Amino acid sequence: MLETIGVSKRYARCATLDVPLDPEVPEGSQHELFVARIPAQVANPEPDPLLLIAGGPGQSTVDLYMRMRAAFGPVRRNRDIILVDQRGTGRSAAGFRCELPEDVDFQIADEGDLEALVSECLAGLERDPRFFTTSAAVRDLDTVRRALGIDQWNIYGVSYGSRVAQHYLRRYPEHVRTVVLDGVVPPTLTLGPEMALNAQAALEGIFERCVRDDGCAKRFGDMASVFDNLMSRIQDSPVSVATRETATGEVGETLVTEEYLMGVTRLFSYSDTSAALLPLIIDEAANGRFQMLLAQAELIRDNLERTLSFPMHNSVICSEDYPFETAEVSLGTTDAYLGTSVVDALHAICAQWPQGVVDPDFREPLVSAHPVLLLSGSNDPATPPQYAEDAIAEGLSGALHLVAPDQGHGMASVGCVRDLMQEFIETAATEGLDADCLDRVMATPFFLSAAGPGP
Repeated sequence: MLETIGVSKRYARCATLDVPLDPEVPEGSQHELFVARIPAQVANPEPDPLLLIAGGPGQSTVDLYMRMRAAFGPVRRNRDIILVDQRGTGRSAAGFRCELPEDVDFQIADEGDLEALVSECLAGLERDPRFFTTSAAVRDLDTVRRALGIDQWNIYGVSYGSRVAQHYLRRYPEHVRTVVLDGVVPPTLTLGPEMALNAQAALEGIFERCVRDDGCAKRFGDMASVFDNLMSRIQDSPVSVATRETATGEVGETLVTEEYLMGVTRLFSYSDTSAALLPLIIDEAANGRFQMLLAQAELIRDNLERTLSFPMHNSVICSEDYPFETAEVSLGTTDAYLGTSVVDALHAICAQWPQGVVDPDFREPLVSAHPVLLLSGSNDPATPPQYAEDAIAEGLSGALHLVAPDQGHGMASVGCVRDLMQEFIETAATEGLDADCLDRVMATPFFLSAAGPGP
């Protein structure tokens, strides 16, 4: 049963809900979920709220909403918004946390370091990692739905959350009214092997946009060549850079390796806002000024530790993707700037991580006539538009796919997308949705200096 937590009702009603750790043993050990209900802005809201599902895997849905709540403002006028921190994430991670070293980016870290980190993490977990998968999560969501007395709800899932949303629709179609998939992961897709190729394509798209921009092209020149030369240089000879500890003022040295450039480039490609800084960061490093690259790498590591659950991420990927990944590296991966680092990291992690509970039909194509709105950025480094097209071709007969030009990963906050989502959810129909406003979406101008874009 839901246990109410004392949070101001003016903003949200929050509670915890105990669910079976093992879905097949209802009376066994329980796990506590954190649930929040954001009330609509009208006195008599529609009976079908909007459920949000975060990505990662491993991100908190509550944190997602706090960062992006403006994007869901139009929907909230008439509907409550339901937030559930998926088991193993955010406020639903009791007994399932690992303390990560400050200097680790587990997607590109040294293989030996990863093996030791994984071993230490597993030894410290109080919960069985086999029960922190998507298949368990969708059962949790329906338990929440019943506890809240909701017959049907609308669902928004972003990135990995789109996988959860689709599997919930497969399991409980009668309780779904509409679905918005933002940055689409088709059920048949194996996450990991294509990441390097997608990241490379997105980086090339950013550089091509720089070429089309007179100010960027004049300021930075051929960014593709500059980047390749910089990568080759620090691969051959990592650079030692003097740094100062903010807290103590102590001066030290940091060895800038290719991992720094790979990590910043990959994660800054995710949105047009951060991508606007990439040419400047790369140019500064190429000219021997590594301070900007180092500062951004440090921010990324801090953000990863705060926002992404390492054990939950591993439980999902190692149960749902790694068992199906072939040993053969995708053609062209070795030419991408990430190389085989992502696949190598998955091998190092999943060689130790227990494989968990996965429904037998989990990876089958989803066939549904439900109204589904799919959103993509044309330059998404993680889930390119083709993934959404694949999901439609596999069986989403009531779907509409919208693509925002020169945008990255996650469209809910971009331009007019929030109004399109609101109209879609209000009408529960893809027909007649006028998306011409997307043609007027402009990417963030490139920074030509630390002061910002040019005039």
